[in-house]
Amino acid sequence: MQAYLPGFLLVFVIAFAAALVITPLARRAGRTLDVQDRPGGKRRHRGIVPRTGGVAMYAGFTLAVLATMLLPRALFPPSQDPGELTRLTGLLLGATAIFLFGLVDDRFELGSRAQYAGQFVASLIAIAFTIFIERVNNPFGAGQIVFPWPVVGLLTIFWFTGMMNTVNWLDGLDGLAAGVSCTVAAFITVHMIREGQLSVALLPLALVGATLGFLPYNFNPAKVFMGSGGSYFLGWAVAALGIIGGAKVATVLLAMGLPILDVAWLIYNRWRHGGHPAFNGRDHLHHRLLDIGFTQRQIVLGYYVFCALFGGLALLLENRLYKIMALGVLGAAALAVLVWAAHQPAGKYTNGHRNI
Repeated sequence: MQAYLPGFLLVFVIAFAAALVITPLARRAGRTLDVQDRPGGKRRHRGIVPRTGGVAMYAGFTLAVLATMLLPRALFPPSQDPGELTRLTGLLLGATAIFLFGLVDDRFELGSRAQYAGQFVASLIAIAFTIFIERVNNPFGAGQIVFPWPVVGLLTIFWFTGMMNTVNWLDGLDGLAAGVSCTVAAFITVHMIREGQLSVALLPLALVGATLGFLPYNFNPAKVFMGSGGSYFLGWAVAALGIIGGAKVATVLLAMGLPILDVAWLIYNRWRHGGHPAFNGRDHLHHRLLDIGFTQRQIVLGYYVFCALFGGLALLLENRLYKIMALGVLGAAALAVLVWAAHQPAGKYTNGHRNI
């Protein structure tokens, strides 16, 4: 690993620097093209904010990944998998396709059916380039569970579309979606390095750099939003990186557990009350906490801590059964938070302190 530290550092610096430099340019382009969010409805931010920040994260990530392919190979760990180049190509093509689709949505605000169709096509790109969930470790014994091909396709499509929508719905507070995605990518990076998958560990590291380069402009008060281009790109990339290099799906599930359960809770609640599951209202957990009286920074940092704690469990717990138990604990803790928030009146707190 030490021999390749310069290569790892180079990938991080390229992704970080590119995102840091391109974000203000993307912000200016958003203003020029009037791709912006205006306050009103579920949007409670102040002023008109461009939603073109996803351009910077996509560019930073892509440039860093391309660097691993174009710069001298001696800088980077050798590939240990003959199918790695195929998946790397699929990663770039799929990320580009969903990013461009997200930009179209940012400009024209497509309906939900068109958005699901775009997500479905991007999922098929992943499958076409062998980025799919074919097998998982048996949590109750030795060996692996291998799925038949129809299940592989359905499970992979569900995984990708679910992750894209989770990140998209998470993008409701300044710095929330980018920071959580950064946290998840960091844990995937550490997991891959620990297992000796050094060549593929460069990929999530590139995502860490790109999100960190974007966050100074996106953290509260945000100067630019990521838009659908950014949230769909992040969701697709996290989903793909959770599969590439030997399914780190459990790591992603643990680190993303709270946002994922929030989505499931919302769908259940909206169906129960006769609403449309895809309706984008202010009943997300982060919106509820904001309405109750916590600040954006308190909520966002709380999400970071929650995701980091359970992402750390994924690294510390070697036993498969223990990971299942950790998922159960995560589910119970997240459900407790969701139920508590759903029953609190608006304005109960001021800046996180309970009103007397």
